[in-house]
Parts: sequence; C-alpha cells; structure tokens
Amino acid sequence: MVLLLLVVQAGERIAVAQVHPDDRRRITWHEGPALSRYARQTGPAPVTVASENAADFERLLPLDEAIRLALQYSEVIRVLTGTGAVSSGRTIYDPAIATTTIDQAVSRFDPVFSANTSFRKNETPFAIPDPGDPLRALIVDRATSGTDVDVDLSRTNRMGGVGQFGVANIWNRAGATPPGTGSLDPTNSPRLELSYTQPLLQGFGSDTNVAPIVIARLQLDQSYFQFKDAIQGLVQGVITGYWSLVQARTELWAREKQVEQTRFALDYTQAQQRAGFRDIGDVSQTRVAYYNFRANLIAARANVLQREAALRNLIGLPPEDGTRLVPSTPPTRDRIEFAWEQLNATAQVQRPDLIELNLILLADQQRLIQANNTALPSLNAVALHRWNGLEGRLLDTTRISSSPDNHTDWTLGVTFSVPVGLRQARASLRSQELLLARDRANIQQRLHQIEHELATSLRSVDQNYLQYEAFREVRDAARRNLEVQFAEARVGRVIFLQVLQAITDWGNAVSSEAQSLTTYNSTLATLELQTGTILETHGVAFTEEQFGSIGPWGRHHELECYPKSLVPTGNALRYEDSDEPSEEAFDLKNYPQRTPIPTGPVLPQDEPPEPVIPDRPELPRRPYDE
Repeated sequence: MVLLLLVVQAGERIAVAQVHPDDRRRITWHEGPALSRYARQTGPAPVTVASENAADFERLLPLDEAIRLALQYSEVIRVLTGTGAVSSGRTIYDPAIATTTIDQAVSRFDPVFSANTSFRKNETPFAIPDPGDPLRALIVDRATSGTDVDVDLSRTNRMGGVGQFGVANIWNRAGATPPGTGSLDPTNSPRLELSYTQPLLQGFGSDTNVAPIVIARLQLDQSYFQFKDAIQGLVQGVITGYWSLVQARTELWAREKQVEQTRFALDYTQAQQRAGFRDIGDVSQTRVAYYNFRANLIAARANVLQREAALRNLIGLPPEDGTRLVPSTPPTRDRIEFAWEQLNATAQVQRPDLIELNLILLADQQRLIQANNTALPSLNAVALHRWNGLEGRLLDTTRISSSPDNHTDWTLGVTFSVPVGLRQARASLRSQELLLARDRANIQQRLHQIEHELATSLRSVDQNYLQYEAFREVRDAARRNLEVQFAEARVGRVIFLQVLQAITDWGNAVSSEAQSLTTYNSTLATLELQTGTILETHGVAFTEEQFGSIGPWGRHHELECYPKSLVPTGNALRYEDSDEPSEEAFDLKNYPQRTPIPTGPVLPQDEPPEPVIPDRPELPRRPYDE
C-alpha cells in the first residue's frame, strides 16, 4: 500500500496533499488556520538599542527568585543556548506518562471476565425415502432454534499458568421433527468446566512473567532521572544566564565611562588646539577613539538586552513587560577548595545520566531473562474437568433430566512444540547478550567522561578565580595609569595617544575582571551540575502530584485536573541578596577621577606640576598572601 504525498501550490497557498489508498479522486488537505487552535496574547514590542522612551523601571531580581520562577514556569523544560533558550524535549508530564506502562504490564495478571449470549435458528434440508414409492425420495427440513449462554472467568498467575472457570447452557428446540429423528424436544444442556494450563519450559517461572513489570518500573525511573537531569540543566542555565547578565551590565558601565573619559579628552584637546598647544592630529585621533567607544557602547547595550532576553526566555517571562531585570545577588568572591576523590565518588552516585545508564542495564538484564525463556521449547501441562447435564421433554410431554455428577469429562496431558533449530529465538538471545556488553561499555565510558569533565571544571574554577584576582590588580593599575596619563598630558609630557590607550586598557580591565568573576561563579554551578548535586545545593526538591483521571475502577474525576497549582515555594538561600544591582559588587564608584577642563588658554609651564595620584585602596587579602 503506497501513500503518495504531493505538494500543491495554488497562488500563495502551499499545502501537503494526501492521495488516500482507497482511490479517491479528490485531493484534500487541512488548512493551517483551521488547525491553529491555540494562540497567545502578544505583549509589548521588545526594547532595542534604537528604542526611544524605553521603560526605565528596574526590577531587582535575586538569583534564588530567578530559579524559583524558572521552576514555576517549567511545564516544558528549557535549556540555555548562548543568547537564547530552547526546549529540552522534557516536560513535567513525562514521569506521569511513564507510570501508565506499569499498569499496562500488571494488567496481564488481572482476571478476565467474559459473558456471551446468542440466539439462533437453523433450517437444514435433507432427503428421506418416500413411503409411497421406494424409488423416490422426499426433501424435508429440520428447523432448530435455541439460545447459547456461556460465562467464563480466567486469570494468569505469575508462574505463567492460566486457570479458567466456565459455566454454559445450551437450549435447543426442534420444530416439526420427522419421526425417528429425535427423542427430546426441547433440550437443555448445562455445563460446568474447570481447566488449568501450566507452562513447564517456555513461559514458566516468576522471573520471566514479572519481567515486563520490572522493565516498566525501570522505565519509570529512567523517565524520572531524565526529568531530573533536564531540571538540573535548567537550574544551571539560569545561573549561567544570570551571571552573564551581571557581566554584561558591568561591561556596559565600563563602556559608558570610557565614552565619558574620551568625551572629556576630546573637549580638552579641542580647547588646547584653540589655544595653539595641540595640532589637528591629536584632535582627529581623539575623535576617532571617541566614536569607536560610542560604537562599543552600543554593542554593550545590545549585549545587555540580549542577555536579559535569554534570562527572560529561560525563566518563562515574556520578552517585554515594561521592566528591566536587574540582578541583585552579588557573585561570590570566596575561593572554594574541592576534594578530588569526594567529587568523583559523589558524581558516580548522584549524576542522573549515569543512573539512567545503570537503569538501562538493569532493564536489558530483564530482557535477557525473557530472551532466555523464549529460546526454550514450548511444553505445557493441561488439565480439564467438565460436568455435563441434560434435560428435555419426551414426545409424551414427560420431562426427564440427568444430574451433572453422572456425566463428567476429564483431560490430562501435555503439549509440546519447538521450531527446529530455534534460530530466531537464539539470535534474539545473542543480540540481548551483546546489548548487555554494550551497556557495560557505555557505563565505563560515561565514568571515564565524568572524570575528565570534573578535571576540566576544576581547572576552569582555579583559572577563573586566579584570573579574577589578577584582573582586579590590572584594573587598579589601569585606573592609576589613566589618572597619571591625564595629568601628564595636561602639562605636555606625553602625547595624547597614550591617554586614549590608557582609557582602553582601563575599560578592558573592568570588563575582564567582571567576566572572570562571573565565569568563576558559573563554573561553580557547572561543577555542581557535573556532580549531580546542583538541585540539593539550591534547595530544589520534587513533590509528587497525583493525576486524578480514569483508573482501574473507572473515571471519578474531571477530564483536565493536572497539574494543579503547586507553585514552588521559597528555596534555601544559596547566595545572599544585596538589595542593589549585582554589578555594584565590582566597586563601580572607584573609577578614574578627572580635573575640570580649563576655561581659558592653557599656557606652557617651565616645570609642570606633579600629578596628584590618589592612594591605592586596600584590596582584600587573598589566600596565598599569607
């Protein structure tokens, strides 16, 4: 049977048409608008770097609240992808759906009740000798009618045996019956039957028959740990997106200050040019630097909007709601030491992906039990006992009946069958043994990979922390250098290009310091993800919510009653909130100070004064300074 798919284009409409196999001549298709049953109300237009009158209302967002919002709006689990978020393919419904396979597997051992009733009438023609002429025959018929009723109850036990109890009754009534063709009319034939069939080879044993239930439960556990793995990725993505927004906002501040510094330098060089102490080259070079910094500022603003949009997408907020998300949790500056052996030991028992591989191995072991059983011959023991009765009316209207105890049937025996060679069953068994070997290899590979991932994360943690401390010193040195270069340029000791380079160095140092510290905090979350403890670290726990719908005893609930409004509660504080923007943790008030631009002509001096350099602020003590 071939199903042909055609692409039909009519004007601007393109549809996939289906030619049905029942030889229809008319091609039909579904229109897109008719299938689009769900819609979402469109919110405000997103803010861009070109937006005017953009909302200035800022919403302070602690990291713990961002995680809670992400969990609250996570019917479909999302993952962070750079400056966006996409569906992971996991939903909160997956574990609940997996529970239904357990009931389906257990249903094999449920009792089966059946009842049948049929009414019938038959007229069968046949020939009899003609009493008046022995050489001739007459065609007559025998009309019979009756009712058949049977009721059966059967059940399969966990050893593979099938027991059955049945009651039946057959009523027969013959119409005009030729002489000598019957003696009872009507008749009633009751029957009581008890039978049992027990497999002795294939299909025998509790392990074999319970294996589908065990597999279904293991698949439920797989679904749960897949869901947990997706939630862990969601939480780690929220943390990474949060610190990326902090870094972007800090860089934006640095670019704004660079533009301010360069604007000051441009005004200063223009004033000195008018006084005759600078040439057009200094002014041109400063103007180029000023417009470059303005371009960098636009890119920094766009980066903030993109990072905020990614965080909004990840935690389930609309692209625009008239507010700007402002992180208020300061990044940690504490250097955390880790025990290598403890990290590996924790990851080997906590990581959901590794647990899932072990569950796959356990499920394949159950399938091996089934494959071993299938490779056996079929040998069944059969036992049956039946009680028969008969009741009817003679031609003289006398009714006679027999007791069921007087007419009993019984059967004992065995049935045996086997495909010669058992090629298919043994090939399946061999395949299952190879699958087990592959499962063990996958587990060992994942353990190997986990160890390398942990090692990489540890290197990144130490690298980013030490880089943060180094860039903190670079930033302080760059600030002092910029102030010196400004002072030296005022008295003509240096060319103004050095001032522009100093402005660039200072802004890059601020950005690098913020990037290294936020990356350090993100790497800590990555390490928690790789050890499988990120949910416990941030106080995230799972609560089961029952799905009230149809069950073994029928439907007693509404059709749609899941999930109910179980809103995540406040989680344990992993970071303390500061009630101010997170970037303030980088001491943004400590930036190069300038002296006012002179209003009159700048006259040369024989001995330019020494520049005033503020005292270097005290830096926090580092562990290796002891």
